Amino acid sequence: MPFISKDLYQFNSYVEPINLTFHQYLLLGDEPLLVHTGNVIQAEALLPELKDVLNGKELKYIFISHFEADECGGLSLILEHFPKAKTICSEVTARQLNGFGIKAEIITKKAEETLNTDNYELEFINYPSEMHLWDGLLVIENKRRIFFSSDLMFALGKEIGTVQESDWYTEVNSIKQEQIPDNNKLEDLQETLKKLKPDLIATGHGPCLKLK
Repeated sequence: MPFISKDLYQFNSYVEPINLTFHQYLLLGDEPLLVHTGNVIQAEALLPELKDVLNGKELKYIFISHFEADECGGLSLILEHFPKAKTICSEVTARQLNGFGIKAEIITKKAEETLNTDNYELEFINYPSEMHLWDGLLVIENKRRIFFSSDLMFALGKEIGTVQESDWYTEVNSIKQEQIPDNNKLEDLQETLKKLKPDLIATGHGPCLKLK
């Protein structure tokens, strides 16, 4: 599993027929945070690598940006191995998890709320995700200035441990209507994101982006 930056590990699976790489992340520290689980098959591959990096530590939190297979399909499996981990998500995502019988101890968050530990500060941003515009969440870790972009910044290809340079405003202005299919919601999100100042984008698909 590639080491991306301080305390940040990336787990990967590449699906050749669709030429797409799926990423999950572990933010290590005293209270380790897993960002996304992958689907069940991806979670099965993730588990031994995750345990290796944790090296005996308990997983404290699992962040789910929105309800989709590669974001949370493996949540039940991960929780079998880390039953004390708390799942962080939006209220809408929490209802969806419950509706599909996925049992988890959930911390619901709203836009502009934070979660603070000794090691990191998570700030949450509203994410009108995918075609249904469900209210999900994006998150930025303010101490390391890492933005976890979920499906928002997206690229095809086999990108495992890849870090490329980019510019924050270019990336924000390049968000397509296919990703946020509502002009008003897209503009609102872009205006919100432009107020942030991340140093790194940890993408859900494609290369990570080091920002100039």
